[in-house]
Amino acid sequence: MAKSLGKPIICLFNLDAVRIGRPDVDSIHIQWELDCLRALKADIEAIGGVLLFHFGDIVDKLKEIHRKNSIDSIYGNQETGLQWSWDRDKSVSSWCQKEGVRFVEFPTNGVIRKLESRDMWKQERDLRMEKSVIIPPTEITPPFDIESDKIPNISDFGLVERSLINRPEPGERAATATLQSFLDERGRNYRRGMSSPISAQSACSRLSPFISVGCISIRQILQHTKKKLEAVKRDPRARENLGWTGSLSSFQSRLAWHCHFIQRLEVELTLDSIAMNPEIDSHLNRSMDDLRYQAWAKGRTGWPFFDACMRSLIATGWINFRMRGMLQSVASYTLWLPWQLTGLHLAKSFLDYEPGIHWSQVQMQSGVTGINSIRAYSVSKQSRDQDPDGDFIRYWVEELRDVPTSFIHEPWLMDLNQQKEYGCILDVDYPRPIVDEKVSRKEGVSRSYSAKSQPGVKRRSRLVYKLHGSRKRQRGAGN
Repeated sequence: MAKSLGKPIICLFNLDAVRIGRPDVDSIHIQWELDCLRALKADIEAIGGVLLFHFGDIVDKLKEIHRKNSIDSIYGNQETGLQWSWDRDKSVSSWCQKEGVRFVEFPTNGVIRKLESRDMWKQERDLRMEKSVIIPPTEITPPFDIESDKIPNISDFGLVERSLINRPEPGERAATATLQSFLDERGRNYRRGMSSPISAQSACSRLSPFISVGCISIRQILQHTKKKLEAVKRDPRARENLGWTGSLSSFQSRLAWHCHFIQRLEVELTLDSIAMNPEIDSHLNRSMDDLRYQAWAKGRTGWPFFDACMRSLIATGWINFRMRGMLQSVASYTLWLPWQLTGLHLAKSFLDYEPGIHWSQVQMQSGVTGINSIRAYSVSKQSRDQDPDGDFIRYWVEELRDVPTSFIHEPWLMDLNQQKEYGCILDVDYPRPIVDEKVSRKEGVSRSYSAKSQPGVKRRSRLVYKLHGSRKRQRGAGN
């Protein structure tokens, strides 16, 4: 354990004013950050430090601190975000150069800044992940005349708190406990259990909200995972080690995919608005239909399993990776809605919203990268595969709670007498399907393949692969 550097240190958290009101930011994101910040504040103060909070332009706050305390160095992390955050970081760098302040940015997880070629990414990422985790200081020396700021409430920014069901406890300790519970027992069924929204609630690591705000790093998670795998390999036949090898291997590959997708945003800051392959997006020419969009966004499509997944996401801020793919796929292929708009709704719904992962996945599931296979999920198939008895549907779509299993996946097949018997009158209590799912999805797939085959699209796809393509075939991407 080590003490901090001899010079006084100020810990500063800046909430950028530009984030409030951004179309991809919801009050759940700000509330989660503030709650995690309160936990961090307690940890900093426990070793003698202070934490300042500022809402607004970071350079304005740096100027104020510099006038009073003469800043020598600024330490931060390399954030991989959308264009606005990149512009903010450049403004800090410019101010530091002007004032003669040393500006040090530390790498974040496995994202490589100024990467010369994607061919080298995996090697560089793996080398970084093998480095020892930095040991936190046991003591911080702040300037003598500074005290910690009170962390504001979300209402101070004009936002209304939106409560989430089963939201995790905030902070580093909660993140570590969540990882430990996953590696102790929950993760044993990870490989088999991560696909269903029912089993995934426990089988998935549930670390993504903590990762998104920096409560725990990919390196920490990976190194603990490797220790678990080593223990399992020493005695794979022991009862306590059965079932772990495949699950831990799958989990490690998804930790790599976490960094892989964010690396895309590192070199292309406009993934929220411009397709990686704009040629294919132009050919697809999706258009906004407000009726379809509202039904999709509110979980009122008339497809019970889809509606259950959307309602579950809105209520909890989380759903498993496969179902995230289905939600976006249905919007893009079956309902033919613009991915930029549907992607914004999902961004605001995910507590663990991470722009690099989110917009990469939105584009992949919408078929606008040109380098990924077309993934047009069948809601009917996913419903029967992931929720065969309809328990998940009945829990989240209360209108259907008394509908028997024989009709739970397709309630529109009930006649009027059956609807009355089971307390669900279609078009009154619950909508009929907004479109014929099979026909509409098939048409969307056909149009997508047609666009993908265009010569200009193929030329751009080769460029996209060179810039963004994975150099090692891996499976999945969700944590």
